[in-house]
Amino acid sequence: MSNVIVFMSDEHNPRYSSPYGHPFVDTPNMQWLADNGTVFEHAYCPSPLCVPSRSAFLTGKRVHAVGAYGNNRLGIPPETHGLGAVLGDQGVHTVFIGKVHAYRPVAELGFSETIEAHDLGWGFDKGQQRRPLAVREGAAARFERYGPHDPPWKEDVVYMDAAVDWLLTRAPLVDGPWVLYVNLVKPHFPHYCTDELWDRYRDHGDLPDHGIEAETGQHPYAGDLRKHFELDGIQEHDVRGLRRGYYACVTFIDEQLGRLLSALVEADLASTTNLVYTSDHGEMLGKFGLWWKCNLLEDAARIPCIAAGPDFKSGTRVATPVDLHDLQASVFSLTGSDHPETWHGVPLERLPTQDPDRVVFSEYHGHGTRAGSFMVRRGDWKLIHNVEAEDQLFDLGNDPEELDNRFAADPGKAEELFSTLAGICDPEAENRGAEASFERQAALDRQAAAAD
Repeated sequence: MSNVIVFMSDEHNPRYSSPYGHPFVDTPNMQWLADNGTVFEHAYCPSPLCVPSRSAFLTGKRVHAVGAYGNNRLGIPPETHGLGAVLGDQGVHTVFIGKVHAYRPVAELGFSETIEAHDLGWGFDKGQQRRPLAVREGAAARFERYGPHDPPWKEDVVYMDAAVDWLLTRAPLVDGPWVLYVNLVKPHFPHYCTDELWDRYRDHGDLPDHGIEAETGQHPYAGDLRKHFELDGIQEHDVRGLRRGYYACVTFIDEQLGRLLSALVEADLASTTNLVYTSDHGEMLGKFGLWWKCNLLEDAARIPCIAAGPDFKSGTRVATPVDLHDLQASVFSLTGSDHPETWHGVPLERLPTQDPDRVVFSEYHGHGTRAGSFMVRRGDWKLIHNVEAEDQLFDLGNDPEELDNRFAADPGKAEELFSTLAGICDPEAENRGAEASFERQAALDRQAAAAD
């Protein structure tokens, strides 16, 4: 048995870090973790949106099974026995720090300790409307939110201060295995940063390699997202500034990872603690004219997953696709706990380096598109089933940037992956379930407004 730290950032596209091959984004602590641990090269989120992704991780369920379709909690069926409570029942001390954005208020998540947690009591997200597609008025103001700002990091430093303090003062006193779940907000927009980090990337206010003109950028769902987020008016200098600010925010997250690593050494816990760095979803960063997440393309659906500690091999890279459910399963196995039989996931440390038959699944029901979408990946092939638009099939081995939709050219492979998807869920039925959920949430929101 060993301890586990799960360090989850928000909106980190793994391609923007040195362990995943980026040439200049400065991430020495992520690189140290990779050199001394295991990099999972193809890791995915359960859904490219905060509340669905985090809720799936904490419950061991698919997003559609939780009912956490969008960034709100109204109408989600009660889930009172998630990760923290189940581990607690088996004698594992669990600590939650930072951003919550999950299916229940933080006090109901069942963790042994909750420290400096930031939660929101949202009403219904009116931007969820699909017919007609809602336009998120004012979203274009995000284009100017980058660069030096005081304060740049909001509460992230407070969260990390609390995590370091817990490791130095409380962790050595815990009798038995413990799990520390640390959640920071960066590199999520706005892409504010310090003068020092902004200056570090002064020569790197670049542009994405693939823009709106690419075939994938012309997909109807991509058009929906640009309309929803008012993306068509963004100027080139803002694209460059937002990307430069994002690089600075990623480096800030790397510095916080370094603080955790130093605290483990100072507290003499490094030999008994596994540390996993990950994120809840990615960030498009202007690719195909898209920003943030809200789609199942690689830049939005993939996440970093780097693990080091006594139970992970050093200097190893795993090509087998994985997701956050596998990390959740690792939390159980590493602490010597029994994984609930109905929960998804296989412990990361037990997966082979290369398994061409393993399937990962993700889904998206949130704001910005006319209907839901579902993804399955097996080996190099990835299918995105879009309920109300043309489907997409990518050969990631030959086309990692997803520029060539092979759906019409490879019908046999498309049918094979459709069969795989059908074994996981009925996409049309789950899309109807999401629509019904949004209608119920809107009704509850109207009732609450009337009561006020």
